[in-house]
Amino acid sequence: MPGGGPLGWARLLLLLMTAAPWAGARPRPGASGGQPRLSVVLVACDSLDGRLTFYPGNQTVDLPFINFMKRYGTVFLNAYTNSPICCPSRAAMWSGLFTHLTESWNNFKGLDPGYVTWMDLMEKHGYHTQKYGKLDYTSGHHSVSNRVEAWTRDVDFLLRQEGRPMVNLTGDRKHVRVMEADWRNTDKAVNWIKNEAINLTQPFVLYLGLNLPHPYPSPYAGENFGSSTFLTSPYWLEKVTYEAIKIPKWSSLSEMHPVDYYSSYTKNCTGEFTKQEVRNIRAFYYAMCAETDAMLGEVISALRDTGLLEKTIVIFTADHGELAMEHRQFYKMSMYEGSSHVPLLVMGPGIKSQQQIPNVVSLVDIYPTMLDIARIPVPQNLSGYSLIPLLHGKAENVVSPKGHRPSWVLSEFHGCNVNSSVYMLRTGKWKYITYSDGYSVLPQLFDLTADPDELTNIAVKFPAVVHSLDKILRSIVNYPKVSSSVQDYNKRQFISWKQSLGKTGWKFL
Repeated sequence: MPGGGPLGWARLLLLLMTAAPWAGARPRPGASGGQPRLSVVLVACDSLDGRLTFYPGNQTVDLPFINFMKRYGTVFLNAYTNSPICCPSRAAMWSGLFTHLTESWNNFKGLDPGYVTWMDLMEKHGYHTQKYGKLDYTSGHHSVSNRVEAWTRDVDFLLRQEGRPMVNLTGDRKHVRVMEADWRNTDKAVNWIKNEAINLTQPFVLYLGLNLPHPYPSPYAGENFGSSTFLTSPYWLEKVTYEAIKIPKWSSLSEMHPVDYYSSYTKNCTGEFTKQEVRNIRAFYYAMCAETDAMLGEVISALRDTGLLEKTIVIFTADHGELAMEHRQFYKMSMYEGSSHVPLLVMGPGIKSQQQIPNVVSLVDIYPTMLDIARIPVPQNLSGYSLIPLLHGKAENVVSPKGHRPSWVLSEFHGCNVNSSVYMLRTGKWKYITYSDGYSVLPQLFDLTADPDELTNIAVKFPAVVHSLDKILRSIVNYPKVSSSVQDYNKRQFISWKQSLGKTGWKFL
């Protein structure tokens, strides 16, 4: 494995004891004045809980290259997905627009082919562009069930849609490359850096998309039943501190919010689980995060070895998180922190070292940030705001052409495993979650300062706060109207699919 394995990573870790490679010469991202434009590398993984990138979550597993980025760069402490499922979240990241604006409703419905992304604009303005691995932001992918299953939430029965979460240990203590497809794409990115990027006379933007730490498919559950297997090897499991693993508290089934109960049921999590089962699922998930971190390390190592790190901005993030049995659920598709909180780390020339930014940000901010780095005018219709002022330590006093960055972020979900459209507003210490038309399903309100595990819904206790946050939310999106539009879309897709089967095919469903 080129540069990989314990010896290769140990070599890179020695960098943690040295000065940053760009010390002494720090061009600022987005700065003009004749300075050459910086290159950008974006590594985006799938399903990494952002809370693992800072204390106390970072005590559970060794993530040395995320820590490297924290030491020589900036970590965002409150970064969120705009939709906690693969395709819609990536559509938000690549378009810079909220989910309801692109109508990226589920894993089947993303951006239209040919949509102009930030990478397209960077290429148009002189950047060399290269992509490897998982993209997953356009329509027409995933299984048929992703297209039609949301309609089943409008009928009076529950449908189990996932296999029961389980763990699987493979190989021995020398088995490093468990997720082979991701490693192949990482190798391609590394080889491109060493053989192509080093010879470029123009700045470049490189994207690497990883599947990990997303759970693996569970063949026993059938092709349309998602992925419920947490798979790793002893090598990665040894990176996990079992004693630090927190066993999440669960409400009784009768006390669960109705939408949470529906999600838990469809995710096959309403049965009995021993504490050891839950601990193992979480441990295996953390081990998968460690393998993901090592792939990030390969890319950083290649940039360092070629001398490109001193003129490259490196960004690491994920499309959403992973509940890993919190709230009696695995997977994502939820506004709870484990699912909606994503990692976001940035390092490179002009980026403050060892900086922790508490402001709420989200994936739609990637688009204007990329254009800002490349000195490309940022369209004013975007939902996101450039992160560059925050990265420069100018959180409050810099006003973009769009105005001040808002003090809230929006996330929404319209896909499978949930029996209602869901909307989340995160601002200050509050997380407000509302459903459907805002009336037919009870909302949720959490004080994340007093209740970081989101165990106590205080919406009834603080009606004035609920009213105020709902007013803000409705000023951003007419969510009852959007929910109705999604319902109409689901119905049309279900009818279209049914008709495509013909009378014979429909009879045997």
